[in-house]
Parts: sequence; C-alpha cells; structure tokens
Amino acid sequence: MTKEAIIKKLREDEHYYGEFGKQYLSNSDIKTLLNNPLALGEQSKPSPAFLVGGYFHTAILEPNKLKKYKVIESSTRNTKAYKEMSGGELCLLQHEVDKIELMTDKVMENDICRGLIRGIDVEYEKPGIAELEGAMWKGKADIVNHDEKLIIDLKTTKDINSFKRSAYRWNYDSQAYIYSKLFGYEFVFIAIDKESHQIAVMDCSPEFYESGKDKVKRAVEAYDLFYKTDGFDPSQYFINLTL
Repeated sequence: MTKEAIIKKLREDEHYYGEFGKQYLSNSDIKTLLNNPLALGEQSKPSPAFLVGGYFHTAILEPNKLKKYKVIESSTRNTKAYKEMSGGELCLLQHEVDKIELMTDKVMENDICRGLIRGIDVEYEKPGIAELEGAMWKGKADIVNHDEKLIIDLKTTKDINSFKRSAYRWNYDSQAYIYSKLFGYEFVFIAIDKESHQIAVMDCSPEFYESGKDKVKRAVEAYDLFYKTDGFDPSQYFINLTL
C-alpha cells in the first residue's frame, strides 16, 4: 500500500481511530507508554472537556459536521432530564455549546488567527505518517497552512497564563515534534482561554521540540520492550526508584 493510499484511508475517522490506524503510534499513546505501557490500546472514557474541545475544533474546521453532536438543554449532567435524553451517552449541554460558539467567534474575529486558519492554501484535518526512532507514527493536523508553512493546532485552556507550563504536562511538546516531522513545517498553537477569552498564538522553541523528541524516544523504547521483545514477561516488570 503506497503512502498516498494510506494517508487517504486515514482521512476517515473510522480508519484513523480503528484497527487500520492502530498499527501506528500517535501522540495520544505517549502518556500511556511513558507511564503504564501495559495499558496501551485501552479505550479511555470521553470527558466533558474532551467533548468541548472536539466541538470547538469542528465548529471552526468542519462546521458542516456539527450535527453529529447531541446537545441537551440542561443545567448539569445530573438532572433527570439529561439522564433520560442522553440514554447513557456523554452529551454536550446547551450552555457549553453557547460558550464554545462565543469562543469560536472570538477566534475568527481576530485578523491574525483568521488569516492563519482560513488562508488561501490550507488543509484541515490532514493525516500524515512517518518513521520516528524506528517506529511508525501517525498524526492528524488541525490545519496545515502551506502559505505560511505552518502546522496550526487549536486549543482551549482554563488558564492562558499557565498554558506554557501545562503544555509539557499534556505532551504538547511531543505533539509539536511529531507533527513537525510528519508535515515538514513549524508548529504553532492558537489557544483561547475558556473564561477570559484571551487568545494566544504560540510558536515552539528548539527546547520545546527537543523535549518532545526525548519523549518520543523514550516512548519507542518502552513500546519495543513491552511489545517487540521476544521472551519479555510484563509481569516481571517493575519501576525502580530511589526516594
């Protein structure tokens, strides 16, 4: 299968997140491989924050797909009405959607952000693959702006002033490194504070990329040990620390 054919197939979410896509590592695997390699491949439950972030991305990049989100008019997810209407599924609340739409408007009203996002020669939700540290990786970029030669990632945050610190905790450094290798461009974040609606456009320092590269290297080492080493018994693995 050619690289072009693989990338075309990965454009579809059912393949990207399904069995076909699981043959590749991704940035979402970094945390698991660095903290608990035995949990690789386990499905994590979606959180309200994850759902909000997804709606925000869709509202800006693919507004025609917003109908896939179920929205319920309820103050919380603990009300009888929500439980009856959701059918046990995690759904967005109408007041959350109202806030997301306001954030979307704020981002798109900003000339710099709008120019980076819309541009002339841009691609949305673009998949890519590459070999890094001896393993095959995949990624799906929010925006690839060929005019500016940038990969742009959209983020919402609780506190824009602590984004730099939290970027390492949430493995945005490894995301930036992986995507820069997948697509060959520099990586930029557009982030908006959920409360103040302050907007930040952040590029990545050499140190940030290097931190991400180190995480990728250590993640591949863990992956090779747990899943590629003949005779390795995971039950004998333990963490050795000095306190």
